[in-house]
Amino acid sequence: MYLCLLHSFCKNTNMSARLRSHVRGRMVLCVVGRQLWSCGAWARLLQRQNRACVHSSIHDFNQEEIREKLQGFLGGSIDLLQQESGVAVLTINNPSFMNALSGSMMVDLEEKVTQLERWTEGKGLIVVGAAGTFCSGSDLNAVRAISNPQDGMKMCMFMHNTLTRLHRLPLISVALVEGRALGGGAELTTACDFRLVASSSVIQFVHKHMGLIPGWGGAARLVRIVGHQNALKLLGGALKVNPELGLQMGLVDGVLQAEDGGRTPLQAAEEWLSRYTKGAAPVIQAVKKVVLSGRELPLSEALRTEKDVFGILWGGPANLQALAARAKHK
Repeated sequence: MYLCLLHSFCKNTNMSARLRSHVRGRMVLCVVGRQLWSCGAWARLLQRQNRACVHSSIHDFNQEEIREKLQGFLGGSIDLLQQESGVAVLTINNPSFMNALSGSMMVDLEEKVTQLERWTEGKGLIVVGAAGTFCSGSDLNAVRAISNPQDGMKMCMFMHNTLTRLHRLPLISVALVEGRALGGGAELTTACDFRLVASSSVIQFVHKHMGLIPGWGGAARLVRIVGHQNALKLLGGALKVNPELGLQMGLVDGVLQAEDGGRTPLQAAEEWLSRYTKGAAPVIQAVKKVVLSGRELPLSEALRTEKDVFGILWGGPANLQALAARAKHK
């Protein structure tokens, strides 16, 4: 593609044969060198923010220690399907317990996030629960077994890290909520960029009823999504959020009707997401990167990130192809 565009440029430009040959050579070297540099630079830019854990050893947090303890509480699975379309489907699969996350599922989720961080062709992610319900939070068997403050704090930090990394993935993500999203399940929805809900669904932050507050980062993310007053109402009132209330508060981005053209909810969610993931993977990932930087970083640092990402895309394959096709006004 590069060589075709360069050949067309030289052919249609008024210059001598010798000069055209010289320019072709210099531009090919420049493009190839730029492409090689972009791979490494792009990876560094993404990893700088995506892989940064909220908690580490300086916070007296031992990741492997809590992983080993959580893996002792078995049940269910986190299933990941990476599709050729560039959209992955992450399924919370523990339907016998309303898709509650067992300890081993928490570890499994962290491993799937690592896998998605390395997916260079990815553009989008749909998080969904198995068997028509989203997630009811953490498995009470595991909760009871680690009910001492020390282990509870370690689980909190482990899930902070996992869901922060999920939110920072270079993929545009949507939580597809069917049935109920309760407690930690409600928190999980806030780790996605968008939330689509079925017409009969309910999202509820039930933590107050358990004598707790959100412990997986859900409170901090909720404030950014709905504002502090609505967050107080949702957490302090443990309100049951139906689709209408969710739309009103800004927690919900779309409602899927029961009979939506004969499509399954997952198919409808894929079609909804496709309007934002159409295009080259590096460009979609760049969009997510700069938006996330603008939200999380001070303005000066966000502008530097935008400059770095823009510099990588400028003159890249997608940019050159768009210029050749004159796609700006389409």
